[in-house]
Amino acid sequence: MNQNIPKLAQFNISGAGCWLLFFSICLLLGAVGLGWVVNGFLILIGLLIISPVIGWLVFSWWIKRNLVQDTCPVCAYEFTGFNQTQCQCPNCATPLKVEEGHFARLTPPGTIDVEAVEVPVKQIED
Repeated sequence: MNQNIPKLAQFNISGAGCWLLFFSICLLLGAVGLGWVVNGFLILIGLLIISPVIGWLVFSWWIKRNLVQDTCPVCAYEFTGFNQTQCQCPNCATPLKVEEGHFARLTPPGTIDVEAVEVPVKQIED
């Protein structure tokens, strides 16, 4: 005779006692007039479940809005920084400020920042 057949028909209800106790306490509180306790508990559980999802969405929106990827104006090294902050270029250590989505070089007051232009050489014939 096959002894495995009765094991297939058995149900594992070891955790059902906890759920049965929970639902009976909820029904008892509802019958007594304390249904608001059950509702408050369920709302708290719902908030605990949904708040990390909302927090992640808000954090990713903030990162997309404030993270800037650009090149250094001195050495053309590409890196990222946060908007409206000061940082240093990791390549040339130039102090930079992130303004309007681009890196700008920080210079002391009174410094004139110039840009070099390459002039082609022409030979004059005599």
